[in-house]
Amino acid sequence: MPSPVQDLLSRYDCKTPDDYRQALKQIIQEITLLGLSRAGFFRQGSFYGGTALRIFHGLDRFSEDLDFSLDAPDPSFSLETFTSSVRDELAAYGFEVQVEKKDKTPDSTVQSAFIKGGALVHLLKIASFTPPVSGVPPNEQLRIKFEVDTDPPAGATYEVKYQLSPIPYSVRLYDLPSLFAGKLHALLCRSWKNRVKGRDFYDYLWYLSHGVIPNISHLEARMRQSGHWNRPDTLDGPMIHQLLDERFAQVDFTQAANDVKPFVHDSRSLDLWGRDFFVAVTKDKLKL
Repeated sequence: MPSPVQDLLSRYDCKTPDDYRQALKQIIQEITLLGLSRAGFFRQGSFYGGTALRIFHGLDRFSEDLDFSLDAPDPSFSLETFTSSVRDELAAYGFEVQVEKKDKTPDSTVQSAFIKGGALVHLLKIASFTPPVSGVPPNEQLRIKFEVDTDPPAGATYEVKYQLSPIPYSVRLYDLPSLFAGKLHALLCRSWKNRVKGRDFYDYLWYLSHGVIPNISHLEARMRQSGHWNRPDTLDGPMIHQLLDERFAQVDFTQAANDVKPFVHDSRSLDLWGRDFFVAVTKDKLKL
C-alpha cells in the first residue's frame, strides 16, 4: 500500500530531479499546514498569499513561502508555540528537518521561521533515485520560510477549506477578495530595489482571469498601515486604476517576466507582458 507521502507525490507529474525537488517542497508545505491545524493555529490565525492561492484555488505557479496572519493584533503571540508541532508532524511523515524561529527586528510585527533539511536525503526518500542525483548537490539545503503577521490590517474576510490528504484537516484562510486585496497591496506598494517581483504581476493576472473583485476596505487598511495611503478620503475604484497605471509605467516588464519564469511550467504567456498589455487588461477586467 502506498504511503501517505507517496499518495501526495502521485499528484505531481515528476520526470526530472527538479520536478521532484518542487514536489518535495510542496508536500512539506502541506504537511506543515496539517501540523499547524492540529496544533490549533487556525483558531487565531489565517493562511494567505501565493501559496494559499496555489493550494486551495489552483494557481499554476510554485510559491515557496507560507504566509499567515493573526485575526487580531496580539503582541504576546509567539511562533515558537507552534514550531515544535510543525517539526513533529513532518517527522511523523519521515521528514527530518529543523524548524527554527528567526530573530525579528525590534520594530517588526512579523514573526518568521525556517524549515530546513537536506534536500538530497529527502529526495531519495520520496523517489526511486540512485545517488548521485544529477543537478542536486549532496549538501543542498531545503529551506521553506513561514511568517505570521501579528499586527494585521483590518477588514479581511475569511473562509474555511478542507484537505483530505495526508489525513483530513481544515485550514482557515483569507477569502478570494481579501487575498486579491493583499496582492494589489504588494503590486502597488512593494519596494523592488533592484529586482521587480514578477510573481506579483503573474498572480494579479490570475485574479483578473477569474473575475475576483478585491476587498477594497482591506486594501485601504493595508495601504494606511504601510504609509501608502494617508489621505482623509476613502480609497475607491478610479483611484486604484490610476495608481495601477502609474505603477505599470515604472516597471521593467522584461525583468518581471524573467523573475517569474522559474516558477511556471509554461512561460509563453509572458511574451505579452508590457505596459500596454497590463493597462489594457486592467481597464477591461478589473472590476471595482
